Amino acid sequence: MSVQKTSPAVGDGWQRGGAQAVRRRVVERLVSVLCYVATMVVLFLLFSILWTLVVRGGAGLSLSTFIHSTAAPGSGGGLANAIMGSCEQTGLAALIGTPVGMMIGIYLSEFDQDGRIVSLVRFVSDMLLSVPSILVGLFIYLIVVEPAGHFSGMAGTLALAVLFVPIVVRTTEDMLRLVPRAMREAAYALGAPGWRVILSICLRSARGGIMTGVLLALARISGETAPLLFTSLGNLNWSTSLNEPMASLPVTIYQYAGSAYDDWVRLAWTGALLITVAVLATNIVARWWLTRNGSAQQ
Repeated sequence: MSVQKTSPAVGDGWQRGGAQAVRRRVVERLVSVLCYVATMVVLFLLFSILWTLVVRGGAGLSLSTFIHSTAAPGSGGGLANAIMGSCEQTGLAALIGTPVGMMIGIYLSEFDQDGRIVSLVRFVSDMLLSVPSILVGLFIYLIVVEPAGHFSGMAGTLALAVLFVPIVVRTTEDMLRLVPRAMREAAYALGAPGWRVILSICLRSARGGIMTGVLLALARISGETAPLLFTSLGNLNWSTSLNEPMASLPVTIYQYAGSAYDDWVRLAWTGALLITVAVLATNIVARWWLTRNGSAQQ
């Protein structure tokens, strides 16, 4: 009875293949462990920040915080005017920046993609994404505040809108490019005009990603302080007029956090907590709304 022996070449190949498989499994396990560790570190930092805000900012939460304006130390002032000013300026900036950013993103994605104007607009948008916010504040100061001769809430709104637009532009363009071209061609084949294809097919398919970009932009401008120092400045009194200096939570936090008065420092922590809760609540409500509408349409 003869016994077949495996050739040395085949045996060496099996050994090399086995060694490579073991090496791949080891590398895969190592990368997985590193990913889990990085995730745990990020979650730990996030919950640490939230816990610090809740502990320190929760101590200043009271009814007077929401009904009284900022006042002198020890007089029981609140943050009502700062909350209203932040809501007004941030909301108007979002109302201005969302349609403008979406229209620019649609143009970059759907029209004249190889033209010089598109390249120039995309270059300017990318530059605005990375420009320091204080430069935007100085720019609005030169073209709005200085000619008018006074600070105003409208100047602060414009500064925030300038910071808002490029994020929406980049997100809208990227999300529209992810829409399959076959969907566009099918709509054109059915005789749909270009504007109908963009509104009913492209934007409808990419609305989740576009909404994410809007929320990211809203989260960024909600905590901006530097541009507001040069535009709306701040106001210790109640003011809702866009033609006058207007209070805001970021500026109030900046002024109160470095003071020597305990009640002002406590209100600064409370303001930071309110901004964080507002951004988180907006994200949760928007996600819930998108999920509900998506499931209803399916």
